Amino acid sequence: MTALSTATAWRADPYTDALRTGRGPLFLRRQDGWLLPLEVERWCAGPDSADLTVLTRCRGAVLDIGCGPGRLVAGLAALGHQALGVDVSPAAVARTTRSGGSAVCGSVFDSLPDEGCWATALLVDGNIGIGGDPRALLRRVARIVAPQGVLIVESAPAGVDTELDERVQVRVDDGRGALGAPFPWARVGAAALLRHAATTGWSVADEWTADGRVFVALARRRP
Repeated sequence: MTALSTATAWRADPYTDALRTGRGPLFLRRQDGWLLPLEVERWCAGPDSADLTVLTRCRGAVLDIGCGPGRLVAGLAALGHQALGVDVSPAAVARTTRSGGSAVCGSVFDSLPDEGCWATALLVDGNIGIGGDPRALLRRVARIVAPQGVLIVESAPAGVDTELDERVQVRVDDGRGALGAPFPWARVGAAALLRHAATTGWSVADEWTADGRVFVALARRRP
């Protein structure tokens, strides 16, 4: 959950330190003090069984938006895919390359390599929240993938209200007093995600749940 238009938020010490050690605790702190735990250890491990349901649905060249420490990029490379991660965190990009993947440092809202040619794009680990505006993000990704391309999105997990559609300011918090700079974020349930997709030129190609995580594959809708 790392490709943001304001890179300084993710370059704050709590996130960088967590990626360097591969350990939490780490949270997103909302302005009212509510904390969302971030799964640093899972992100820094290899792909798990739920991740594999994503990787096996990828086709062609894959762009992982907000790749973090790069477990999916490395997993895709091991399966023979051309795969690239993009992340605003230099620590995330460095860890991705050390794990055997390829990544570039930057925001999804910046110019990216091979725009309009990616067969598959990924927004997992909550990355539909990037920039705090899911519709703007979905419109942007529509310009990145190929006309026949697919976007795989992970929504809020099972057990969370599917109508959840929250846009907030958050900070990275290590639970021990260190805080990153505030930045916009969003959390989206499955039903809300489908509404956003329908208004931004996407149609549903697949839906599934694995280990409590909820995924939707979206295809570009033809005019």
